[in-house]
Amino acid sequence: MTPDDRKYTKSHEWIKVEGDIATVGITDHAQNSLGDMTFIDPGVVGKAIKQGEECAVIESVKAASEVYAPVDGVIAEANAELESAPELVNDDSYDKGWILKLKDINSAQLADLMDAAGYDSITK
Repeated sequence: MTPDDRKYTKSHEWIKVEGDIATVGITDHAQNSLGDMTFIDPGVVGKAIKQGEECAVIESVKAASEVYAPVDGVIAEANAELESAPELVNDDSYDKGWILKLKDINSAQLADLMDAAGYDSITK
């Protein structure tokens, strides 16, 4: 089930804003499509990124795929657990499998993103 507490992109990323920090990951639909994760490069802490720009890379048994920034921001933290356990994205894409956290986000861009019902309508 797609959580209602975040926004979604057409390229299958999610973003959850809590205070000044926004957590970013890929959706359950995306991880199902990609298959078992083998490697994740969660981006470089301190790097400024623009909405729609590549911010991380995921490799799975099926393909390599880019993760795109849902909004402008600066990478504040990368999920270090994914280095040794990329399967966390498969097991729990909406919680423990988060990829990176952003600070200084452009919150006005959140209005461009889909809610859970909108996202579900494009993946069914």
